[in-house]
Amino acid sequence: MKLLDNLPRIQDADVYERVVLMRVDHNVVKKGRIIDPMRIEATIPTILRIIRNGGHLILMTHVGRPKDKKTGDIAMTFESSVQPVIDYLAQKYELRIGVPELLMTDPCAQRGILGIDTSINRMVRELCENKWDLLYLPNTRWFHAEELEGTEAELLGEQMANLADVYVNDAFGSWQPHVSCIKPTEYLPSYAGLLMQKEIEHLDAIFRPQRPFVGVVAGSKFDTKIGPLNALLDRADHVILGGVLYNAVLAAKYDLHIEGLDNTEVESARRFLATADVEKLVLPRFIVESDTMDGKIEGKWRVLDVTKLEKGAKLGYVLDAAPESFAEVEMKEALSTASTIFTNAVMGFTPHFGDGSRALYGLIADNRDAMKLFGGGDTLQEFQGLLPSRYNEAQNDNRFYFFTGGGTILTAIEEGSAFGLAPVAALLHSRDRLEGKSDTVYSDILPGQ
Repeated sequence: MKLLDNLPRIQDADVYERVVLMRVDHNVVKKGRIIDPMRIEATIPTILRIIRNGGHLILMTHVGRPKDKKTGDIAMTFESSVQPVIDYLAQKYELRIGVPELLMTDPCAQRGILGIDTSINRMVRELCENKWDLLYLPNTRWFHAEELEGTEAELLGEQMANLADVYVNDAFGSWQPHVSCIKPTEYLPSYAGLLMQKEIEHLDAIFRPQRPFVGVVAGSKFDTKIGPLNALLDRADHVILGGVLYNAVLAAKYDLHIEGLDNTEVESARRFLATADVEKLVLPRFIVESDTMDGKIEGKWRVLDVTKLEKGAKLGYVLDAAPESFAEVEMKEALSTASTIFTNAVMGFTPHFGDGSRALYGLIADNRDAMKLFGGGDTLQEFQGLLPSRYNEAQNDNRFYFFTGGGTILTAIEEGSAFGLAPVAALLHSRDRLEGKSDTVYSDILPGQ
């Protein structure tokens, strides 16, 4: 059985003259500007397929983190608005896009949009009369209940489902079990879009890699990465670390004090090192230490050899893996002989410290034969910004694949299957309910089954 045979797909849906509610991951807006439209472009095949097949399309996405977790207030400002995405689609693809005004029941509240007002029904009728090519809902995280559970979440999910006849999820990068990704599947025939299918297929190269397989991971919040890192170590021949993850391991391994590094990160790294297959770890030997995080200021930064540091040494800010690390024999051999490389890593503190990432991406690109899988918006933006010509070449090279969500890939690796991700499992359970079957535990279905 082929991997996607388990999945209800948009190719199997009858969308003609039906309203289709589609969740996408157009989270590409920062401070009111589109940084990179890659995630928008990746959903265009599904968008056009639905419209060309006679479907009446309603899109929705999240943008940023407008909710204050301490107060619960939601900042509904232009900085987290979907308007830049609407403008992009309207201008590039000449689409007529309607924008519903969803009114709060208490306009003085800062709790976000409390529900989908019936005033949207007029715009849905206009959509069905072809006045609009599509409608675009406000940022899903502007809805009060989007990230909640319980009665309020159930109500919002039902209201979303009441807008449409069919639900499509093409937001592989949005792996969290939020209302817009999960709840409509409980009411509507639900399908995976073309992008989601493509992402799941390429995950197979990580779950069943050509060997040697090398994983490169950076980031922060070590305690949340222990599960994915251990799972990656189980699958990979080598794992290379960068960013705060590497700093924490560095501090734990050599008993260092690194400025700005939280002790909880170091403790998490110690727990990781106590149980991990450390023989597979390839750690940068040379680091960039800086007196300040304000920039790469002459005389205030230096390259250090970590093997020559004294135990208990106190360092300033460690803001990059120096390029010399990627000239080391062990590092070069791991990356140049790999047959599969998965990279979700920015090695340095952006935007001032990019030399480590530039050296890493260049070394990976030099391996012409390997399957090279990149994940995460920050990783792709750094690759594009630091090595634009190599990035452009990669767009037309089938030995490269760019995932739309690095965090999703790490979560899938930890789960052991794409079908363990809540939004993907929700699609499968929706099909089961329509066919009168009991829910299957789809996380047990592995790639290739």
